[in-house]
Amino acid sequence: MKNRIQTVTRIPPLPQRADDAHKGDVGRIVVLGGRLDDAAMIGAPALCANAALHSGAGLVQIMAPRQALGHIIALVPCATGLALPDGESTAVREAVIGFGADALAVGPGLAPRVDAETMTDLLGNFSGNVVIDADGLNLLATMGQWQANWPHQIVLTPHPGEMRRLLDGRGIEADPADRTECAVLLSRSCGAIVVHKGARTVVTDGTRVFVNQSGNSGMATGGAGDVLTGIIAALMGQKMTAFEAAVLGVYVHGLAGDMAAEELGRISMTAMHLIEFLSDAFCELDPAYRE
Repeated sequence: MKNRIQTVTRIPPLPQRADDAHKGDVGRIVVLGGRLDDAAMIGAPALCANAALHSGAGLVQIMAPRQALGHIIALVPCATGLALPDGESTAVREAVIGFGADALAVGPGLAPRVDAETMTDLLGNFSGNVVIDADGLNLLATMGQWQANWPHQIVLTPHPGEMRRLLDGRGIEADPADRTECAVLLSRSCGAIVVHKGARTVVTDGTRVFVNQSGNSGMATGGAGDVLTGIIAALMGQKMTAFEAAVLGVYVHGLAGDMAAEELGRISMTAMHLIEFLSDAFCELDPAYRE
């Protein structure tokens, strides 16, 4: 790789909130995902939304197709819902802005109705922070040389298969075994923060690189990535920079996994257990709760 990279090891501090803060002050998050057509994807956006709420978000709205929305909201009683708008591709972005979203999480079980035109409009005209995961990444991979209009306000969270598709879509050759190289090259190409998931997840903005040390193999379970997406979105909604939110989010996600493994073992761990242990993980990092 050309240009030197800076290794980051510091875990950013937790976002602070005023004693008189209200729910509108600590992050408005929209989760765009879910479907109930030829495939059912109900749990993914619910996990993402619940993780965001357990990570400090004040308000979470789930935007999903009408036929899926009620099923999803039943799993997230603290969130509100909005049926995925019909009409022009701009309708989704206008709904996100209308909610006053500070951060947008795109991709958990994403419906085919959210197409390349809609994604292009969101990335080009929504100036808030965006986390893209799962089917959102697969959609990006078909869009070739897309570019972030607001560099380093977009976080991509690919696993190795999604990383390969994203690099192929941009014509980038990289050694798949070199996870840092893949992440750095993708970040430099599109201007986004890249979270290359897996054992020792890599976070980079193309210049700085953080390699996570928390987490364990019990987290190799469906829905764990949706939880991470919700955590990062919530932290960005609390006014952390995208890079620091990604670093802290990845570390807290792994720490919750370590705490769950210590209590439950690795074999039976699920993504729901990660959410349950988020409070312990955040307390571990909060000076107010240290003995």
